[in-house]
Order: sequence, then structure tokens, then C-alpha cells
Amino acid sequence: MEHLQLQRLLSTRIKRRGFILGSGALTGLAVASQWRRVIAQPKFSDNPFKLGVASGDPLPDSVVLWTRLAPEPVNGGGIPSQPVPVQWQIARDENMNQVVQRGEAMAEPELGHSVHVEVGGLEPDRWYWYQFKAGSEVSPVGRTRSAPPPGAPIDRFRFAVASCQMYEHGYFTAYKHMAEEDLDLVIHLGDYIYEYGPREYEVDSGTVRLHEGPEIISLEDYRNRHALYKTDEDLQAAHASFPWLVTWDDHEFENDYADEIPEEGSQQEGQPEAFLQRRAAAYQAYWEHMPLRPSRRPRGPDMPLYRRFTFGDLAEFNVVDTRQYRSNQPCGDGLKPYCDQALSPEQTIMGAEQERWLLEGLDRSQSIWNIIAQQVLLAQLDLEPGSEAAFLMDKWDGYVAERDRLLNFIQERQPSNPVVLTGDIHSNWVANLKADFDNPDSPTLGTEFVVTSISANGDGSDTREETEGILADNPHIKFFNGQRGYVRCDLNRDRWQSTYRIVPFVSERGAPIRTVAQFVVENGRPGAQQV
Repeated sequence: MEHLQLQRLLSTRIKRRGFILGSGALTGLAVASQWRRVIAQPKFSDNPFKLGVASGDPLPDSVVLWTRLAPEPVNGGGIPSQPVPVQWQIARDENMNQVVQRGEAMAEPELGHSVHVEVGGLEPDRWYWYQFKAGSEVSPVGRTRSAPPPGAPIDRFRFAVASCQMYEHGYFTAYKHMAEEDLDLVIHLGDYIYEYGPREYEVDSGTVRLHEGPEIISLEDYRNRHALYKTDEDLQAAHASFPWLVTWDDHEFENDYADEIPEEGSQQEGQPEAFLQRRAAAYQAYWEHMPLRPSRRPRGPDMPLYRRFTFGDLAEFNVVDTRQYRSNQPCGDGLKPYCDQALSPEQTIMGAEQERWLLEGLDRSQSIWNIIAQQVLLAQLDLEPGSEAAFLMDKWDGYVAERDRLLNFIQERQPSNPVVLTGDIHSNWVANLKADFDNPDSPTLGTEFVVTSISANGDGSDTREETEGILADNPHIKFFNGQRGYVRCDLNRDRWQSTYRIVPFVSERGAPIRTVAQFVVENGRPGAQQV
């Protein structure tokens, strides 16, 4: 088909979302003729863009564009161990006619043939569309958005929050619905993959689809697991629709690890060599599969992940890492009464440097809404109603002194409208952050919105009566729901609205989406009010 015929065809009405996300022949042919020729024309065993495209870490003048070449996703990628040139272009329109920049990146075998393109020189606060080409193959078209300049007056900002997508426990249907929302951004709070072997983590609703291979240990293992998850079409749709900000929790590496300490307990004296080698593999594979800047690339078992993003004068996100620098879980981990170690000032979940960075950022912020995007429940949660109190030591309840320092700082320095976003716990919660959790009359300092899982723990349920006793013993907790989904947040200058969107099941495809609850925080009035 000639180029002019294609242009006439593209001018007919096409559903916008389907065109952006489609990876069929029409999209490929439409854009292929616009690419400049390359000398190297690699041949692939199959479509090399099976993992889709993504963008992330948006700034006013730049954004990261991501893809990974993998014609055989769970077989190491299926590309010979040599660099492959990948062309990219970014345009003002979804038909890729108004190209503003193009270039070439090298997909290196040492990095799993992943590509992380930092595109600079963009206009602030506007939508762009992008695409990749390798050899004669072209990727789907993705959409991204640059951030507004810091301090610029912004009237509205919308984003979704997600966490905990366990491949074996269910389909990622919530992402299909998320991709259809009107959003500026997506925040992912961790547990993007799970490290277990097949059926090692069973749930009542059963295993829906299987992990490939045993529990993952090596770099190739982690690459294959990330690639398996990335083959999910609904996840790809959400990535291709909006820029993402990502952080990890524990399952991107190993359940309940703490810095250099594995789940099973303390290491012997000296460096835990095998554990750190595994951590280095997990961190590298995570970076290879996320739309993160090259500056975030790990150095062995260390990866600088905490960072800050400002969107005009309306919102500032502090993206936190509560795994890489934390002390070991106290009291032997698990559900326990507070012990001396849990209350110790030396106990840390963020590490001293990150804690300093967070407090200084909150203190300097000029934004109306100040967000801490992190992993585990910050609010105190007594899970033994009517008896001796017991708390989960892997959450902030195992790091009480550091939580007190953060909340005392908020009370004294009064950063504008602090809101905490949390994942991990596979259920929806809303909590008011109190100066003293044991005194309901103490001042409310901020609000915590906890998002459920995308699929972890299977279908879930809305049996709130099971938590009536817990809610009664924790009056600062305002809401609980045990189903799957995400939280949509809509901010303006006067209020923050969190909408809890849930699907009734994940064990089968095709679940509908509905709103189960909405909460509002008013500017200058901390604490959530149910709509």
C-alpha cells in the first residue's frame, strides 16, 4: 500500500485508545515509512516488541522512554549476545505525523537488550506519542506526558495508584480499566513481580496461570520473570497510556528481606555473598524492565531509587524506598506485641540518609499537596482486637521511633497537606495519621490511602464484618475493603479525592470495574472524609 493511501486511511475515524495501543499491521505500516534507514537490519525470530513500551519519571522538559527487545520473552529474550540498534521517535500526535525528535539507542546484551531513552527538550505539561523500531519491526505507539514546571499554577492533576500484581493469582484486569481512565500519571508502589516458583504461594481462589521455572535466583531468572509479567496485555495497555513512577517492595527480590538480611534471618559475620549476588541480579532486572533513567542503574547490589517529582504548584511526590536500607524486622518478625527493638531509636525503615532527604524535601516544598509514595502501612494497626495488642513487624509498626520522628516533624513544621500512599497489604484501607495513635483525640496530621493488590491473594472479598473488631480498636482507620483494583486520585487546589475502584474477581477474565468508596481531604484540613 502506498504511503498516501495509508495517510487517507488514517484520516478516517479510529477509536483513539485502540489506535494508541494497537500493535497490528496498520500501526506498523503507518509509521514504518517515516523512519530513516539504518545500516544494520537485524533479523528476529519473532516480533521483538512482545513486552510493549512504557514511559516514566516525567520532568517538565524530559521523560524516559522504555522498551526491551525480546522475541522469546521467557527464554532469555531470544536475541544473540550482541548490540542491536533501536530507533525511536516522539511526536505531538498519535498518528506520529508531527515528529519533534528522533534518534537511535543501542540495546546492549549486558542490559538484557533493554532501552532507556532520556528524551530532553520537550515542552512542559503536554501529551506526546512515541514509538520504537528495530530492523524492519516497529513497536506499538505509546503515550506520555511531560510535567508542568515547578511552581506553575495547576488547577487539576489526576493519577492512579497500584500495587502487588501476582501472575499466578489472577488476571491483571484492573489495568485494562485503568488504561481507559483520564489520568496524567500512574504510581506503582511495589511487588511488580513475585519471586516464587509454581504454586509456592497458594490462595483460596486457586492458581490461574503458572510461573515458569522454580523460585528465581539468577539474573536470567529475574529477567524471564519480569518478561512473563510484561507479556500481560492489560499491563502493557496501562504502561502505554501514561507515564509511570515506580518503586519496589520486597517481592521484586525476596519476601520480607531487609537490606542485607534475607527473609530467613540474620546472616553470619561478614558479607552474605550469595545473598548480595542475588540482590544484584534482582535489582538489575528490575531496572532493565522499568521506565527508569540511566542514572538509576544499579551498581552491583545497590540501586538509588528514592527520588522526588514536582508537578506545578499542586503536587510533589516523594518516592521512597523502605527495603534497601532498613533494619531487620524486630521481635522475630510476624505479628507480635511491641518489643524493645521495635521501639528503639536505632531501628530504621528508610535509613538515616533517606530520612534526612525526605524531611528536608517536605520542609522546602512549596506544593499544595505533599505526597509520600511508599510501600508498607505507616499508620499503627492493632490486629488483635479486644486482647493484648499485636502489630505486623514488617510495617512501620516495627519501626516506631522513626515513624514518631516523621509525624513529629509534620506536626512541628507543618508541610502543606501531607498524604501517604501505601501498597503491600493486598487490601484497601484509609487511615488518619495521628500525633498519638493511642489517643483518638490527638491531632490528625495527615492522611494515608492504602491501595489493594491488582491480583495478589486472588479474588478477595468485601466481608467487612471480619474487620469490625479491628476497626473498633483502631478508630483512626476509616475504611477497609478486601477486593482487587486500584485507587484513582483527583487533585485540585481545594481538595483531594481518592476513588477506590474494584473488580469483583481476578480468577477469570472480563471482570467489570466499579467504585466501592470515595474519600475527600480538604486543603488545610488533614484527615479523610467519606463522600
